[in-house]
Amino acid sequence: MKLIKFTFLISALALTSLANAELNWDTALTGTHRSEGNAARNAARHPKETLQFFGLTPGMTVMEVAPGGGWYTEVLAVLLRDQGTYLAAHGTPNGGAYTRRSLGGFLRKLGENNDVYGDVVVTELQPPAALVPAEPGTVDLAVAFRNVHSWMRADQVETYFSAIFDAVKPGGVFGLVQHRAKPGTPLDVMRKTAYVTEEQVIEYAELAGFELDARSEINANSRDTKDYPGGVWTLPPSLSGDEADREKYLAIGESDRMTLRFRKPNS
Repeated sequence: MKLIKFTFLISALALTSLANAELNWDTALTGTHRSEGNAARNAARHPKETLQFFGLTPGMTVMEVAPGGGWYTEVLAVLLRDQGTYLAAHGTPNGGAYTRRSLGGFLRKLGENNDVYGDVVVTELQPPAALVPAEPGTVDLAVAFRNVHSWMRADQVETYFSAIFDAVKPGGVFGLVQHRAKPGTPLDVMRKTAYVTEEQVIEYAELAGFELDARSEINANSRDTKDYPGGVWTLPPSLSGDEADREKYLAIGESDRMTLRFRKPNS
């Protein structure tokens, strides 16, 4: 009985310590582990405001879906080091040449900065080969940044949403940022341009079982006209449009983006 009470006391103290902890935003956003170019994009991507809107707090288990090159990993891994768990649900190494290059670069980033990132847990989520990125019902907060159009183009969007739903705890959150299309945009245009309507994203999430909890305009950009022949890649950071129009697109800035918070029902 004394051992049980002592263990309970240690657990309670640990939880109290986490509750009183503060996330190290300064290092996560502007530390020396970040390249000048990546840190400069904080102004367009608003990582602190976005993650706070999603409800990030110390002690959470957070899963980022499709972290790509690891822009948000640079922030999340530092924030959660020693006071939480960060799962990077990347592609499978058997997912083709593009995925292997992306995953290889991501793992190299972690290895070269292991003293900064700590114990990042790299998992797999890439239908149809890898569908369980975390133990079911163990993730407090899942996040995905500008990925929905890629899942649509691969005809795997419903599978991704379903896998994320299964990983999140009852009452947990799925936070999503996506390039935002004008209402009424056809599906084929969404796939081509990477701009997706809020209504379509909400439909996918609700089909998986999530409920819309809140919306934010943190990542909105009213200058984005969303009518470029080359789609969203015309704008920074890709700047794939005509070189003669470069200054115009730089003045527009990064895309107009929806920021949505979904919640998994408690029952």
